Amino acid sequence: MKNVKYIKKINITFTTPNLNAGGAERVITVLANEFDRELFNVTLVVFGFKKDAKYSIDNIKTIFLNKPRVLQGVKKMHNYLRAHKPDVVLSVVEHLNTVMGYLSLFHKQTLFVGREVNVLSVLEGFYKPQSIIEKYIYRKRFQLLDAIICQSNDMKQDLIEHYQVPSSKLFKINNPISSDFKLKTSERNPNILKCITVARLVKPKGHSRILEALSKINFPFHYTIIGNGPEKDTIIKQVNHLNIQKHITFVSHTNEVTQYLQQSDLYLQGSYVEGFPNAVIESCAVGTPVLAFKAPGGLNEIIKDAENGYIVDNDLAFVDKLENIQKNYHFSPRDVSKFATTMFEQGKIIKEYEGLIIQLFKSKTNKV
Repeated sequence: MKNVKYIKKINITFTTPNLNAGGAERVITVLANEFDRELFNVTLVVFGFKKDAKYSIDNIKTIFLNKPRVLQGVKKMHNYLRAHKPDVVLSVVEHLNTVMGYLSLFHKQTLFVGREVNVLSVLEGFYKPQSIIEKYIYRKRFQLLDAIICQSNDMKQDLIEHYQVPSSKLFKINNPISSDFKLKTSERNPNILKCITVARLVKPKGHSRILEALSKINFPFHYTIIGNGPEKDTIIKQVNHLNIQKHITFVSHTNEVTQYLQQSDLYLQGSYVEGFPNAVIESCAVGTPVLAFKAPGGLNEIIKDAENGYIVDNDLAFVDKLENIQKNYHFSPRDVSKFATTMFEQGKIIKEYEGLIIQLFKSKTNKV
């Protein structure tokens, strides 16, 4: 979309549950930092606490509601909307989008846009079934929000097929690659395959099947797992059970993700479902190829077979591909990086977001 100049500056509020380390939090921070200040007056509203912020907000007007949970901050958010009357609110993640959808009933002057983060019909299979009332409350947001941003074609199609969301409400915009990710320059050690995964330690991320595959290979390797979450103890127990603990390094949190990706030979993606995996495109950006299990969520929009990685169907194929990669590591960092940095370059994605917001705002204004 073209970034068309608009006479009136648009007052846009980005909102997120917190600024903890995570893909959605990083993207919302990038958007708030990079939106054109000649076109937009930008405010970031965070339901959580400043002390937990893992991303730079020095150049953003930021309001912290200082609440540990989104539901506890609903009244404060309502008061903010009533006092400031933003033209547009852009929220991220499912539960916050649900809250903002219901708040939209009381703030008709504001355009509410939700950015979804996963292929929901698949993700729901990993958690306890919702009651009929919970399902209704949860899914009602799709009717209440003015527009929904999907990160991948898979996500968009899922919302159409399983949640009956009109396609006219859905807009696909991929995630941006941060300008912080620089192409690696060091040569790899051919005697050991250094692998990495950056992901929250939860069941849908599939760490378990990666570890099972690594336990079956017959060459030296090292695997770095960056992330934290409720499955950490289970994953550590599995590592010990498979007797591969000397090959594994756990890193709960780091601000040096770029360096870890640069020092690795291969990114391992075990997820059963994604929205549009930030860590995968970031790995490609620095020149580290990806080996992924086939899963919905945009992998087929990122990974080009043999150019910047591979997508495989099952555990056996994953092990076989690991063996083949180690025997014939043919990836050039520059070639791996080329597609991702062209398609998902930060400036390009920012302009798509800006263009969409201008388009939606002009459409809403013309209806009033």
